[in-house]
Amino acid sequence: MLLKMEGYRSFLFFLVSSLLFGFLGVIFVLVWVLHWREGLAWNGGAAEFNWHPVLVITGFVFIEGIAIIVYRLPWTWKCSKLLMKYIHAGLHLVAIVLVIVALVAVFDFHNSFKIPNMYSLHSWVGLTVVILFSLQLVISVFVFLLPIASDSLRAALMPIHVYMGLLLYGSIIATCLMGITEKLIFAVKEPPYSKLPPEAIFVNTLGLLIVVFGGLVIWIATRPAWKRPPSYGVKLPHPNGGNPTDTEDNTTVTDHKPDLELNSDAARKRNLKLDEAGQRSTM
Repeated sequence: MLLKMEGYRSFLFFLVSSLLFGFLGVIFVLVWVLHWREGLAWNGGAAEFNWHPVLVITGFVFIEGIAIIVYRLPWTWKCSKLLMKYIHAGLHLVAIVLVIVALVAVFDFHNSFKIPNMYSLHSWVGLTVVILFSLQLVISVFVFLLPIASDSLRAALMPIHVYMGLLLYGSIIATCLMGITEKLIFAVKEPPYSKLPPEAIFVNTLGLLIVVFGGLVIWIATRPAWKRPPSYGVKLPHPNGGNPTDTEDNTTVTDHKPDLELNSDAARKRNLKLDEAGQRSTM
């Protein structure tokens, strides 16, 4: 049974809008490199460089955005938390693999044409984001995915995990905008970028699509009303006492009904024996 999400229609509007802008961003970057640039190839030339914007926007912007909001999809709430963790981590893994290929493409292109590497702010910020993203992914696998870390450690690191994820995603958007502008300044010559030719207008529009998509993803990810419920189960008493704990599966009261009935019967029998013993002692 699907739990009712607060503001479900509003969520659908933002979700569909984000997917629309994300798809448009991927289509725009493909049209850009196929129509105005030299297409796609792996030959050490400009066509190999074009894999860089295509894979970064597809992986680090679009797929990574889906990875951030996948927990918010109410249709997945009936799935186990462990399955959603695997999906979340898998999307992150796909994103980082595509970005690594994109980095190989740009370094190979620079080396082929004797262009210096790592001299621009775009490259500095971009490589920093990739390193921090990879570190976050590795730590998260050991802390949140594998049954190694304690519950207290997971609870302590979760706010940091969420904050770093959104911070890195915002940095990815900023890095993409810097890279797009840098490429247009270097590549658009006749007429120059400052004259705003059709390619410049088209690619500037691509930048706006990336900004809007990133903003929608962050909005969806930060709305408390759209957060995945912690559990479908009921709160059951801790076996050693203390506060009730939420079960992570679809446990309901009826699942424990036989045990409850047995405990109730045993309690009644004990009370009857105590009453009989009390009656004998007063006779």
